[in-house]
Amino acid sequence: MKIAYLINHYPKVSHTFIRREIIALERQGVDVLRVAVRGWDDAAPDPVDQQEKTRTHYLLRDGLKPLLGATVSEALRAPVRFLKALGLALRLGHRADRPMPLHLVYLAEACMALRLLREQRISHVHAHFGTNSTEVALLIEALGGPGYSFTCHGSEEFDKPESLHLGEKIRRARFVVAITSFCRSQVYRWVDHSHWPKIQVVRCGVDPAFHTFQPVPASGRRLVAVGRLCEQKGHLLLLEAAARLAADGVDFELVLAGDGELRAPIEARIAALKLERHVRITGWIGSDQVREEMLAARALVVSSFAEGLPVVAMEAMALRRPVISTAIAGIPELVVPKENGWLVPAGDPKALARAMADCLACEDSTLHRMGEAARTRVMAGHDVDQEAARLAVLFRDYAQPDATPVGVRAPAHGVPVGGHGD
Repeated sequence: MKIAYLINHYPKVSHTFIRREIIALERQGVDVLRVAVRGWDDAAPDPVDQQEKTRTHYLLRDGLKPLLGATVSEALRAPVRFLKALGLALRLGHRADRPMPLHLVYLAEACMALRLLREQRISHVHAHFGTNSTEVALLIEALGGPGYSFTCHGSEEFDKPESLHLGEKIRRARFVVAITSFCRSQVYRWVDHSHWPKIQVVRCGVDPAFHTFQPVPASGRRLVAVGRLCEQKGHLLLLEAAARLAADGVDFELVLAGDGELRAPIEARIAALKLERHVRITGWIGSDQVREEMLAARALVVSSFAEGLPVVAMEAMALRRPVISTAIAGIPELVVPKENGWLVPAGDPKALARAMADCLACEDSTLHRMGEAARTRVMAGHDVDQEAARLAVLFRDYAQPDATPVGVRAPAHGVPVGGHGD
């Protein structure tokens, strides 16, 4: 079986979990064609991402002329089917989160992709995120191409499900992957229960190469937050918590590993709170450097307001680092208070500061016990090869041309209806 992964932006620094999933699927014997809308001209600090760019087909790389040519060709090849797909694109553009002309661009991208899929004899398309990439996959099927599935992550899909027409995308999909039980519950909300059996939990996995080496015990006074510097990650609130620690005379260092659109406001806030001695921003770094920052830290801090389930939390736990996190979305499925980390209410800098202070005050023996518990828990549910094997089963069961899209039957290879790991 040969499938295509259709991704809006690939590779991407903040979406390394997609790359890991693809490579793990290939270890399972699944032939994966990488198709992306954009990303060919991005800087790629990670050498593996640089290699992935050479293996990816980009729909917009050669500009508008090939896109228009593919659209006209598809309209002439199957005019009735094309008109139906056009009508569907217009319907999806009605009261959508993006302007109507963009939905016509998605139709053109679908025409462009379909030509490639036919050449490569692709039997199924899988997209990540229930946004524009899934719409393109839906339109590919409407044009007569292979069926599709997609992985739903949150939080964007759950912030605006109606304007994304999430229900329509779920109903037409052969199956839908949710990355946590919480994520699955949110997907359930937008379709009739007859579609629920095809919504399966397959968790994001941790790459063995990231964590299989001699462990380094957690110690020191450093905390690390890893992620894009954007609004939903809550870095400004994290700085408020850090300022409380500094005001109380707590000795600590906080590393913000990442970069993003909020870097300038974050730097300004660091200066305003006089935290220059305590806080350092790394900028974009590769996975090896992320690992080094985690190993040099006492614990990971996740201050997010909105998440699916952050892969960095899994990575830190695999490295035997406890996690201090806001109690949102799927995070409580992984982080257990007093066992492998701390959970605090989102948006509460006082509670976050208390948890950070508790972590810094922990004896090393307690910290080591929590780190071991963290690794045990994450490896039980987030082994990338184990999760890729579950996904490969879904492709075999639901992605064949004669498979029932509604998913009213249980997969034949042992994945229970409704997901796993509950």
